[in-house]
Amino acid sequence: MIIVLKSGISDAEVNDVCRRITEMGYGPHVVRGEFKTIVAAVGEERGRPDLRLLEALETVESVMPVQQPFKLASREVRSESSEVRINGVTVGGRDVVVMAGPCSVESEAQVLEVADAVKASGARVLRGGAYKPRTSPYAFQGLKEQGLRYLAEARKRTGLPVVTEVLETESVEVVAEYSDILQIGARNIQNFTLLRRVGEIGKPILLKRGMATTIQEFLLSAEYVLSAGNPNVILCERGIRTFETATRFTLDLNAVPVLKKLCHLPVVVDPSHGTGHWDLVAPMAKGAVACGADGLIIEVHPRPEEALSDGPQSLKPAKFAQLMRELRPVAEAVGRGL
Repeated sequence: MIIVLKSGISDAEVNDVCRRITEMGYGPHVVRGEFKTIVAAVGEERGRPDLRLLEALETVESVMPVQQPFKLASREVRSESSEVRINGVTVGGRDVVVMAGPCSVESEAQVLEVADAVKASGARVLRGGAYKPRTSPYAFQGLKEQGLRYLAEARKRTGLPVVTEVLETESVEVVAEYSDILQIGARNIQNFTLLRRVGEIGKPILLKRGMATTIQEFLLSAEYVLSAGNPNVILCERGIRTFETATRFTLDLNAVPVLKKLCHLPVVVDPSHGTGHWDLVAPMAKGAVACGADGLIIEVHPRPEEALSDGPQSLKPAKFAQLMRELRPVAEAVGRGL
């Protein structure tokens, strides 16, 4: 349910409404809009008091049901688009934010080399995997905490915030210690225990769509993070599995405007994983910006032929610099910056 509050009420009156919602057995989530303050009350309705009783309060304008199953992510709850701020970088604002770096952290020298290169070309966030979920148990699994230290050193040197993946609840705290954005990968999109845990940690979350996840399932996964008290969720479209074999996945750019219509969360696109081929990254990145993406996450490696993971889809620094130059007029054409 959405409890719409009357204009001009005090913080104490908002807190009183939240207290009453809690006493009725629901979880209150305050959303302050430009003109209205609303409280989203979430929880199982069976056996609990009817929230419409709150309409008797002088501070309450109306009580309305939320039609979508994803309550807190829905534009019914928040009509304005959300922005996620990370150390001076805003995802969901006017500028398209590019996150770039290697698929896997392989060494300190490699990370520093890539970090310097992507920053010089205009990237705003450094990406890199320290914990790597791999299909084969024999593939490189990442440097783990040592890799996190290398990413932190690159952040110190360049000033770029860091996004890296967390795989399990046991490593959430250590990943949060070193990174600025915690990534939930496609394989963990319905690991609900992990989603609740990163919701509790409070740091921004980059949530990647699963390879066979519907839009509704994707948003319900985001709902786990939001309902745990963390509003800083960034959605990432990274390709879905279809019958097509010409590319690694099918990059579903339809998802960008659909997600923008249904929810208020920022949406970024991963054309590297979405295609699996470096020469397809640039055209799909441009298409993503043209259809409204708030950001891109792109794999960059100085020597892709030697990469320990995902070399075929990684851009060399020079190609990344070229892409950044070509993206600027596309962003400007749709009223965005880069």
